[in-house]
Amino acid sequence: MKKLKYHITILVGAVVVLTTSCKKFLEEEPTNFITPDSQLSSEKVARALTNACYQYLQASMLGGQASSYGGNTWNLMEFMTGKADSDLGQTGYVNFQNLSYNATSFYVDTWWQNLYKGVGTCNQAIEQIPTITALGLTEEEKTNMLAEAHTMRALFYFYLVRMYGAVPSVTEVPKTVGGLNLSRTPAKEIYDNIIIPDLLLAEQSTLPWQDNTGLISMGAVKSILADVYLTYAGAAINGGNQYYAESAQRSLAVVQNGGYTLFPEYRDMRLPANKNKGEFIFQVQYAASIPSNNPLTPLNIPNYSRVSKYSDEYGSVVPTDEFIASFPAGDKRVKEQQYFYSTYPNASTGVPVNFAHHYIFKWFDSTAALSTLRSDLNYALYRLPDVMLMYAEASNRAEGAPNSTAIGYVNQIRDRADLAPIGSMSQDAFEKEVWSQRYFELCYENKMWFDMLRTRKVRNDITGNWDDFVGHKTVFNGTFTEKQLLFPVPKQEIDVNPNLLPNNTGF
Repeated sequence: MKKLKYHITILVGAVVVLTTSCKKFLEEEPTNFITPDSQLSSEKVARALTNACYQYLQASMLGGQASSYGGNTWNLMEFMTGKADSDLGQTGYVNFQNLSYNATSFYVDTWWQNLYKGVGTCNQAIEQIPTITALGLTEEEKTNMLAEAHTMRALFYFYLVRMYGAVPSVTEVPKTVGGLNLSRTPAKEIYDNIIIPDLLLAEQSTLPWQDNTGLISMGAVKSILADVYLTYAGAAINGGNQYYAESAQRSLAVVQNGGYTLFPEYRDMRLPANKNKGEFIFQVQYAASIPSNNPLTPLNIPNYSRVSKYSDEYGSVVPTDEFIASFPAGDKRVKEQQYFYSTYPNASTGVPVNFAHHYIFKWFDSTAALSTLRSDLNYALYRLPDVMLMYAEASNRAEGAPNSTAIGYVNQIRDRADLAPIGSMSQDAFEKEVWSQRYFELCYENKMWFDMLRTRKVRNDITGNWDDFVGHKTVFNGTFTEKQLLFPVPKQEIDVNPNLLPNNTGF
């Protein structure tokens, strides 16, 4: 049974929970599950299958790490950059600072498991929705539900290939326990046969351009596709200019088709009323009314600072002093209570508490921290500044120089940060400006590590120069090598499936 247990982390999808309740999970005859041989004839079933595709977004992106106080999947990519510290040894951050992590380290296996669980739910939806012939369910509705499922599957695989490289290709719901020892498929084949086709299929649907409920919209499809093409154009696939052009086409459409606008102030990103609106294109959903334990606010409050009413204030991820100091002079993003904060009143006495370092303020939900202890903020996977900068970078590469539109988008982002506009630049200088703005604008949103991997460059916070990835020395005296380009396949997966060998370089 142990062997089957671990294989299910790759091939899960034989059953999908249709309600949020798990109270009857262990009863002998559950009535709230779908099995692969179920008779499907309900519009609600089709919607439930589609909704299940979103089920593992929270667990994948913001899942708690077992046996780790303050550990969370989100921490991994921030620790890897060398731009983050922690108040807590229990998060395992030291192993990532000194680059001594291995195939059994925190987070590596949790990401793998949850991403494949997400793939499994998408596979089930993709297989079963076409078989549903419910009264009132139109073909267009089915096509759009399938577009959501294909987009989510592409997104889960996009994370898998960037993190682990070659991974098992699983596109069907397993019908038997035989043949579970799958080998790894090269990352390029996953892109070519799953990720890009899934997104292109979704792009042909009639999904709404924007969705304020948090479901996949056409704006989200094109944003993800722009990101995929930008990554495919760079390392490690090195697709080249053709894919920079494809990325530019999609990102420009997202910006120009309307529906998404930059918030006037950074604090607007911390207002629950703005969820799935404004510059938010696609987010991991949370609701204060549902006790789903949104972790972002307590994770980022300084450890036991007593500036909130949370029993646990973790300080799990802390910006390095060097990264804070690397922001341009006068940059609004680094000013107090914009993206960061260094002081806050004690929750009981109101006396200001001064911290030893800056902490992340992007997800400080004041209502949750000081009253409800249930955050109503979402976590953004794609927001407008990200896509504007994708266009700036991709078009600059595709055309050999920055165009006026690309420069204008960068200046909109700089203007909100109270920075002077840039003028004409060389291709190389403009690219580095775009990379810098991605660092500053999207910091601690799990973007920086993937940018480092696809550009093979790291901004040195001390010198301001762009170092080659391999050979870059972090402020923690860790030096990146080829080993850091991919995470190891988790040992627990290899233990039950030796076909996953050989592991990635260095593991």
